[in-house]
Amino acid sequence: GRYLGVEYQAFKTNGLYIKIRIKLGQHHRIWISMAKSEVKLISKWSSHYSTRVKIALNIKSIEYENIEDSLNPKSELLLKSNPVYARVPVLIHHDRPICESLVILEYIDETWPTAPSILPSHPYDRAVARFWAAYIDDKCFPSIRSIMEAEGEEERNRSFEVLEEVLERVEGAFKECSKGKPFFAGDTIGFLDIVFGCFLGFLNVVEYRYERKVLVDAKIPALVKWSERFVADPAVEGLIPDTVKLAELSNKCKFGFVPEKAPSSLQQVRAEENSQDNS
Repeated sequence: GRYLGVEYQAFKTNGLYIKIRIKLGQHHRIWISMAKSEVKLISKWSSHYSTRVKIALNIKSIEYENIEDSLNPKSELLLKSNPVYARVPVLIHHDRPICESLVILEYIDETWPTAPSILPSHPYDRAVARFWAAYIDDKCFPSIRSIMEAEGEEERNRSFEVLEEVLERVEGAFKECSKGKPFFAGDTIGFLDIVFGCFLGFLNVVEYRYERKVLVDAKIPALVKWSERFVADPAVEGLIPDTVKLAELSNKCKFGFVPEKAPSSLQQVRAEENSQDNS
């Protein structure tokens, strides 16, 4: 698309001018441009949960400052912003931190209600989306982790079977939610697309490392086609980590998270205990 040649100050809120510009193209949108200092994201490139938030911000066309945290050791900003779990991602808006990726997705959708929406508009559809999001977080990454932690081929094969069962259920959820359209949310990427799509990087790593396909057209054809559309979407393009790079990092540490150095405070001890939890 292209832009109108006009960008203007539309209104002022909380002492901050909001600029609006119109994008012309296949989908007409109002883009909101805020000072980057007002929206910050503490993230890690290998964190699939961080990827969720980046996609959501892209969908809403929100400009933000990305603060890459090495997690080795965790930065003071991260420990201050998320003292309970001390993990990424953390969205900072007007100097107020919002933690946990699913919470952040809903915050973004409610704070910037301009189209396209991330969550469904109908309460029932939102409830269904939240149910499947909870299922995906409860089952998907633990299944991937069990494959990587398996001791011996027999145990790993059982873990692969569990993951394949999970993916078949997600295939069913896709058919239920998409109603024959390209994405879980319909014509455009939405909540469940973001929630499940962030795991594609580690699914690729599992396939690459163990030379065993899990996204198989014969078993989950709808998800296979969906995954191709998802990674090609402008809001997602370039955000799913490179498979080889992510595999190399996961060889050195657990699932892309660098091991902590010896903690120097009680706060860091608590952070260390939670460093591998889901976000």
